[in-house]
Amino acid sequence: TSFQEDVKIIETNDNGSQDNCILIEEMETLRHALVLGIRDYLSKCGFTKAVIGLSGGIDSALTTCLAVDAIGKENVHVITMPSMYSSIGSINDSKELSENLGIKCDIITIDSILRKYKAALEDSFRNTNLASPNDVTEQNLQARIRGNILMAYSNRTSAIVLATGNKSEIAVGYCTLYGDMSGGLAVISDLSKQLVYKLARWYNHEKEVIPEAILNKAPSAELAPNQKDQDTLPPYEILDGILEMYIESYKSRDEIIQTGYDADTVDWVIKAVNRNEYKRKQAAPGLRVTTKAFGKGWRMPIASKQS
Repeated sequence: TSFQEDVKIIETNDNGSQDNCILIEEMETLRHALVLGIRDYLSKCGFTKAVIGLSGGIDSALTTCLAVDAIGKENVHVITMPSMYSSIGSINDSKELSENLGIKCDIITIDSILRKYKAALEDSFRNTNLASPNDVTEQNLQARIRGNILMAYSNRTSAIVLATGNKSEIAVGYCTLYGDMSGGLAVISDLSKQLVYKLARWYNHEKEVIPEAILNKAPSAELAPNQKDQDTLPPYEILDGILEMYIESYKSRDEIIQTGYDADTVDWVIKAVNRNEYKRKQAAPGLRVTTKAFGKGWRMPIASKQS
């Protein structure tokens, strides 16, 4: 099996035989790679346990499944941190996933903490243009409260925080510094959103592990009323296509547009990728599974004037 140690005798004189070659399904190979990456990283960094913020979304669900496979259900703890904008479905989906995996799930509501943050900032924000309710400031406050809770649990229990952001979000900066980007390892940071869905569905190929509701719901950060990812981002099938050409295939703006993508959308994506390098430089290290992952192999200046 790929990405696992084994000892075998290979008969090199048996011409034309395929007995020595075992084909493994693509998603199973990807799972093996990520599981090995988690296990190896935690072991070499001295961690035996992991904690994950479980939101009821696809990214945290997949990260949790991979962590359980890597270090065992007894070593994985999840915390669901609903706010006033979290749907009942997301809370229930998190509970159901935890039950399916046999892991402990704590629920910590962050509404009261958010109100205290806003009250503390009220005077400072009074004479600014940032005091409108539900703006990006309040959304980021929620993400950072959750990051703080996860890091506090990590400090108390010596469990590493596994960040759950995917490559599509990290590429265009659809993530919060010191919030959902908090963690010691970004497990799926090299998986596009579409690849996240593909691997998540693979997990259900024998029985339902990830609740179907998680697989079928529209992606949302749930940081504002009725929020959906597609309110801010292009559809993921378009976004991921452009990102793959720009990041992994080194295609220029004009080359990407020539393949049929809308010019304004391409410009928006490229600009978003370029201006969010400062975020990626502060992100947790990730596991590389594509030809070009963010990190050591990605060369872009943190500060560069963008038109």
